[in-house]
Amino acid sequence: MERLNRREALQRVACGFGSLALADLFARWAARSARAATTKAPHHPPRARRVIFLFMQGGPSHVDTFDYKPTLIERDGELLSFDDPRTRAKTGKVIKHQVMRPRWKFRQYGESGSWVSELFPHVARHVDDLCFVHSAQTEGIAHGPATLFLHTGAIAFVRPSMGSWILYGLGTENENLPDFVTLNPPMNVGGPRNYSSAFLPSVYQGTPVGRAGQKLSLASFPNIQNPRYDSAHQRRHLDLVQSLNRARAAETPADADFDAVIRSYELAFQMQFEVPRVLDLTTESKETLQSYGIGDKATDSFGRQCLIARKLVEAGVRFVQVNYSNDSSPPWDQHSKIEQHAIHARAVDRPIAALLYDLKRRGLLDDTLVWWSGEFGRTPYAQDRGTGRDHNPLGFTMWFAGGGVKPGFHFGATDEYGFQAVENPVHMRDIHATILYLLGLDHTRLTYTFGGREFRLTDVGGRVVHELLA
Repeated sequence: MERLNRREALQRVACGFGSLALADLFARWAARSARAATTKAPHHPPRARRVIFLFMQGGPSHVDTFDYKPTLIERDGELLSFDDPRTRAKTGKVIKHQVMRPRWKFRQYGESGSWVSELFPHVARHVDDLCFVHSAQTEGIAHGPATLFLHTGAIAFVRPSMGSWILYGLGTENENLPDFVTLNPPMNVGGPRNYSSAFLPSVYQGTPVGRAGQKLSLASFPNIQNPRYDSAHQRRHLDLVQSLNRARAAETPADADFDAVIRSYELAFQMQFEVPRVLDLTTESKETLQSYGIGDKATDSFGRQCLIARKLVEAGVRFVQVNYSNDSSPPWDQHSKIEQHAIHARAVDRPIAALLYDLKRRGLLDDTLVWWSGEFGRTPYAQDRGTGRDHNPLGFTMWFAGGGVKPGFHFGATDEYGFQAVENPVHMRDIHATILYLLGLDHTRLTYTFGGREFRLTDVGGRVVHELLA
């Protein structure tokens, strides 16, 4: 056996060091390019590149916010029959309820002459940028089922959330952040199922930041920093682990979960440097912070969420959900004391208006779709001795802005009481289909085979509401 001294060994393997270095460079390039390579072509030219979903948990009262009904004022206090599915489920019959007028005054704003109540004076200044749907309908008469249907298109089954479907259809636009982020999500009424990838590959799972009821100033992506090792040490460690992972993946190329693990490791490393920058609001001007209501007790929490949402989409995140929610009773759920709507409107009105203004002045609103909605509306009749309103899935209002929708536009209508959609009803499946269409996706082609059948977000229904498109 030939024995080599150290100098001879180094001379013989010198070229090998170059190969190792080159292999390391290729490994790093492949790892960092893995996520970028997952970008997929849309089915047709998109009008929007990203979505910010402003979720108002609990169901704001449309007849007290954006759906003006003078008949409620004229017939306030009268007993009338309403064929309410929630009442029918409880009593098995149609009963009379006491009509209740709006508790806040309405007035018209903008060139569009849109009616908005006193609850939303700041958003009202932007009505000429908003596209209202006054005839929305959904399934589920309780918060849990309706919230799940809003997010996943299903009431009882575990289905992928809309954000996951969007990522599955379009892939990623950045390699340093998750592409689906939910801010302060509630743990009740669907909980993690509202941002779950379900049977889709886990790489399309939503990433929560904080939780309902927690101050966003205290929230972050969990375990984002490694206090023990510097970035160079972590990079070497990760490259070794990833080389072993890729070797294992080559043996089972069809294992989507293993592929998701490889991608998530690389993403986690990149996030260490990007996340602190995105979540850091100290780089924003004093004027910007004030416009979002940051520093004001009533608006600070939701203002931070809205500002971070803007920073996330600016950084390339494709779907951001901003939750106005808590982990006890849903905040907009006023079965009694409807006057509490004023508390919640005050918390979100100024931040939402600031978000719309900020996106527009930065040139982001044109290709960012902002969507405001609860899981349903509320009844035009009184509940709990005339102090509140019940759930109403038969007709309610939601609005959109930017992202290819008509500005200053109103579509559909409820009846004279605001009880049921009677003109151009728009089912939640239609809303899902339209959002996908704006992003360049055909909802009938966005399918995934699982358990022997094909699934899609809109199941076997849904139509694109072309009337909303600019």
